Amino acid sequence: MGKGDVSVPYIVIDEERCKGCGLCVAACAKKAIEMAKVINRQGYFYARQTNRDLCSGCRLCAVACPDVGIQVFGKKKREVP
Repeated sequence: MGKGDVSVPYIVIDEERCKGCGLCVAACAKKAIEMAKVINRQGYFYARQTNRDLCSGCRLCAVACPDVGIQVFGKKKREVP
């Protein structure tokens, strides 16, 4: 990492694995996850990240997901002034 770079956490949700239970939405204190308005191939309204900048990387959403459909990463880099 160069000077001024900060690792910003973000999540990846497997939309096809999601069954729409909403546990990740309830677990996210930052309100960075919501249920989509469209359905996946299984017929469920899946979870989606609303804003990457809100994610704190706490991993509570991934722990709450019974379908193991959420991965949390911290490798996206953003330049800090």
